[in-house]
Amino acid sequence: MKNLLNIENITKEYNVAGKTVVALNNLSLEVNHGDCLAIVGESGSGKTTLARMILGLEYPTAGNIIFDEINITRKRNRKNRKEIQVIQQNPLTSLNPKKKIFSTIALPLKIHKIVENSNIEKKVKELLLSVSLPEELQHRFPSSLSGGQRQRVAIARAIASNPKILVLDEPTSALDVLVQAKILKLLTDLQNNFNLTYVFITHDLGVVRNMSNRMIVLKDGKIVETGKTSNIFLNPQSEYTKNLIRSIPVVSEQEENIKP
Repeated sequence: MKNLLNIENITKEYNVAGKTVVALNNLSLEVNHGDCLAIVGESGSGKTTLARMILGLEYPTAGNIIFDEINITRKRNRKNRKEIQVIQQNPLTSLNPKKKIFSTIALPLKIHKIVENSNIEKKVKELLLSVSLPEELQHRFPSSLSGGQRQRVAIARAIASNPKILVLDEPTSALDVLVQAKILKLLTDLQNNFNLTYVFITHDLGVVRNMSNRMIVLKDGKIVETGKTSNIFLNPQSEYTKNLIRSIPVVSEQEENIKP
């Protein structure tokens, strides 16, 4: 089976105060169908820049992005945009505060002609149900919802267009711990139910260990380690990865003893 997404020798440079800053340095990776690929690293490692490249919000200085065997590095059609969606960190800022929930979820259905106009109301209710929200919420504004509810609405909007890939940019970092766990469980269920592929951008190694099957560790715009998540946690090769794993908060001495 062909890879769903190939990042080929991507470099991204910025000009800051007359100096060249390299955010991504000749980076290559593959995303397979059904993956939950975690991209991890400290702030400034290049995670968010990579996510913006995949979403087409920025263009690379060099290299190519191949999605479903099509080069989308600098030009994307509506189908490409439809099939790569994003769930952002803060649902309060990613949802239009002046639009009711119905309008927010209905918009991608209309833009991408997912269903006939006469069936949009029914589809919105189905999407709300799929993220465990009551249909009555469609008549409310984002400001009247809790943080967890807003993130569920953002997820419903993201899956409304029947995407192949979801880019999850720190999707639980703005939520409290109990709500985080519920959202992560929901994302796992949705991946199985809708045959989704995830690119999970995060600094939270605890989330990575529970969610991803593969992970890539970034440092200064370069990949320092890549492989199956379980293998990297059991036997990290680079000192940088070891330090990241050591930094995971634990609640028992037993967990502390298995750190590298």
